[in-house]
Amino acid sequence: MKKVEEKIIKKNTFLTIIMNTLLAIAKLFGGILGGSAVLVADAVNSIGDIATNIVVFVSAKFSKKEKDETHPYGHEKFDSMISIFLGFALLITAYQLGKDAVERFIDIVIEGLPFSTPMWYTWFIAIVTIIVKEMLFRITKIDAKKAKSQALMAQAWDHRSDTIVSFGAIIGIVGAIYGVGFLDPLASFVIGVFIFRLGLKIIKTGVSQVVDASADDEQIVKIKEIVHENDKVRRIDEIKTRMFGISFYVDLEIALDAHLSLEEAHAIAESIHDRIEEQMPDVIHCMIHVNPCEEKNKNIGKKK
Repeated sequence: MKKVEEKIIKKNTFLTIIMNTLLAIAKLFGGILGGSAVLVADAVNSIGDIATNIVVFVSAKFSKKEKDETHPYGHEKFDSMISIFLGFALLITAYQLGKDAVERFIDIVIEGLPFSTPMWYTWFIAIVTIIVKEMLFRITKIDAKKAKSQALMAQAWDHRSDTIVSFGAIIGIVGAIYGVGFLDPLASFVIGVFIFRLGLKIIKTGVSQVVDASADDEQIVKIKEIVHENDKVRRIDEIKTRMFGISFYVDLEIALDAHLSLEEAHAIAESIHDRIEEQMPDVIHCMIHVNPCEEKNKNIGKKK
């Protein structure tokens, strides 16, 4: 299973590297020959993406290794650490984009410096970039879920951020063509803010997975529903979850009739365990502890 997930990550990332390379070349030469500074800046962003793509490709080998004696819970946290790295890469991109936007705004609006009028085909390159990046976003998001990879999910959102950047490039190019030069830096600055927020979100998600944050409320409700399906359970005493990559572990304490035999109690716990792992593919493993209960009436759902 781990090998299959590793293969999905590597195949997707290899496709991303190829497409980013082609886009970087097209934007770099198109921007230089077509006189569009914003397209050249977008090309530099694509070159930076290639570097992060290579990191994701290499990390797949480590994050999808099987469990061993020194890592009995597996290596998925490498994946979350890589997603944090990608989040910081987006923050750097956003900072540079915002900084350049402010400098260009000062040059054009305050100092009144002339700006070049780009060729018509520069906006066509930006449109092609949007189409390709949106396709990559959708493909990568699907593959990230299949491979259970937070790093690949972060890469998917990086594609979406590139789509937003290219929208800004089009605004800037069209504005320059029609003599409205300040639209370029203004659009770039707004886009930089959006990318900065996205980077923070990716970092927050990655950090929460590394420090064993709990699963979301929707997952907890689903666990309770599965437990409640078994009418032998008197109550739920405790539910604890901890994220491990984009999957999670479950520690569950349930109360059963104190007069049940050990074999009967074990069968009930095993049945619940199997149903949780079957119905919730994101659960890596479910551990169930049984407490004796002398109460005659059920109190399902009670939680310490």
